Amino acid sequence: MSLKHHLTTIAAALALTLGISSGAQAQDRVTLKVVGQPAATGLIQKNKEKPFFDDFAKRTGLPFDADYKSIDSLGIKDTEQLRVMKAGLFDIVSLRVSQNSRDEPTLLGMDLVGAAPDYATARKVYESYSDALDQRLQKQFQVKLLGIWPFGPQILFCKKPIAKLADMAGMKVRVYDQNLAKFIESVGGTPVPLSFTEVHQSLSLGVVDCAITGPSSANSSNWPEVATHQYALGFQMAMNGYAMTMKSWNRLSPDQKSKMQAAFNTLVDDIWAYSQELTQDAINCNAGKDPCTTGKKFKLVNVPVTDADKETVRKAVASISLPTWAEICDKSNPGCSAAWKKTVGKAIGVQ
Repeated sequence: MSLKHHLTTIAAALALTLGISSGAQAQDRVTLKVVGQPAATGLIQKNKEKPFFDDFAKRTGLPFDADYKSIDSLGIKDTEQLRVMKAGLFDIVSLRVSQNSRDEPTLLGMDLVGAAPDYATARKVYESYSDALDQRLQKQFQVKLLGIWPFGPQILFCKKPIAKLADMAGMKVRVYDQNLAKFIESVGGTPVPLSFTEVHQSLSLGVVDCAITGPSSANSSNWPEVATHQYALGFQMAMNGYAMTMKSWNRLSPDQKSKMQAAFNTLVDDIWAYSQELTQDAINCNAGKDPCTTGKKFKLVNVPVTDADKETVRKAVASISLPTWAEICDKSNPGCSAAWKKTVGKAIGVQ
């Protein structure tokens, strides 16, 4: 082997080892390790997220492949995503916002109970808050935020009859973050933190009486088999996002960064629209009504949402969600709640 050939081989190997390269090695195929949403969450993961990463080079226009695995197939808890990113074990993660808010409370400012009762308001929250959140994640965890999207309104599924929020008094209710837990306590329920994959069995065994998630996720994982009633009052929007380690991001050229961001913007916009379609369709499917085109039909009682309960959730932002979160967030990130009021608060009229 000639010296020139030998050096070229070493340079190519180093370029691949170092990941993303520039110059002569710019066209070498690079594989990025990606952690996806739990497969159990359903159609957004199956029909939007996975296809994007399966076809990553084409979608981004970059010579990169994605080694994509759903988080539930990796044996990693969805509460540990920021830690595994900081440790450098993965390049990109489909970030579960509420679930990682114990490690970074600033995240939860994207999804306070009552702050985004509908998609239009949720979009305002995202657009006003994403820069502040991105800066915080870069500083604390060395990850860059590439976009945020919602699973959709997180509603109530119960295996006992309910007609209004007050009926949750004394019931055990599955929650997934501190903010939601505090709200459930305020209406007399007992919050029980459970990961998504534990809920079906917990409802079945009576570990919890009710559980909160999105209609489509509930349908995909067969919650209506073990519940009897659905109450389509949205507490949160279950925001999720995409984040890339700064190490991987900084290896991109300016042109590559632009293409990567544009690809994620397109994916995120696509999911926003799809999420809205899925939500209404899944509410119909869960109650055995038409049109039902995306899910399985079940026979849940679809309980009409009262105006009083809508008002209770709306008022919870200022009276419960914001103060509860501000106290926790300001301890770890001084000025956190002030930044929220200047951005999200201003956008949705809450101070």
